[in-house]
Amino acid sequence: LKPSCFKPFRSQAQEPSSGARRPRAVKMADRDKNVYFAKLAEQAERYDEMAEFMMQVGKDGAELSVEERNLLSVAYKNAVGSRRAAWRIITSVEQKEKSKGNTENAGWAKEFCGKVEGELQTICDDILKLLGETLIKNAASEEGKVFYQKMKADYHRYIAEFAEGTKKTEAAELARQAYGEAKKVAEKSLAVTHPIRLGLALNYSVFQYEVLQEPDEACKMARTAFEDAIAELDNVAEDSYKDSTLIMQLLRDNLTLWTSDAEGGEGGQ
Repeated sequence: LKPSCFKPFRSQAQEPSSGARRPRAVKMADRDKNVYFAKLAEQAERYDEMAEFMMQVGKDGAELSVEERNLLSVAYKNAVGSRRAAWRIITSVEQKEKSKGNTENAGWAKEFCGKVEGELQTICDDILKLLGETLIKNAASEEGKVFYQKMKADYHRYIAEFAEGTKKTEAAELARQAYGEAKKVAEKSLAVTHPIRLGLALNYSVFQYEVLQEPDEACKMARTAFEDAIAELDNVAEDSYKDSTLIMQLLRDNLTLWTSDAEGGEGGQ
């Protein structure tokens, strides 16, 4: 969900002598090159490489621009998204094989699932390390802080989706903490119609519904975010109207689905 606001590149506390400025120029050129390569990789749908290029930009130490922040988000969202989809499919196949009594096939499916889980874990660990060591610390704007805390929460949520036992519990708790921190800052600093604040409510409520299995809390959060935004719809910034209304639609779709699930569950008892 798309974001905004950045602080320009900050130089070191001491300016180098005139004879020592070339390394910084090279460093900035490398950054520009990595951003350009990331854009090319996005067009070619090579998201793993896009993520690698944006990882290098993130490690630079300077705060990311809005464009760079979005490129980083898109890269990792797609890199992890294809594997989350694969994990769901393979897990479903494993369960079907078990139900048919095909023990050997179920075992093979489980083995392959483990490979995908390993890839998911690596991707999540990489972006969480970058967020924790660099991006969250360097975020100067409140919008940036919300964006990165939400991102941190999302990747802990993805781990909680496939992990088991203590690891799942720990990942879920770290996600809950990060979502809570993002929510606290968003409610103080961002308009109810801001796409980052709406995106946070969307993902946080999905986390409550799917991972924590707290449907009432999930519905309450999604409904509040949707209704608050509807009340202020006339005041939505023109440049974010499309993003805001799209996320509002997703909130409404989830509410429709979750409330029908609840009614279906009640009717079946």
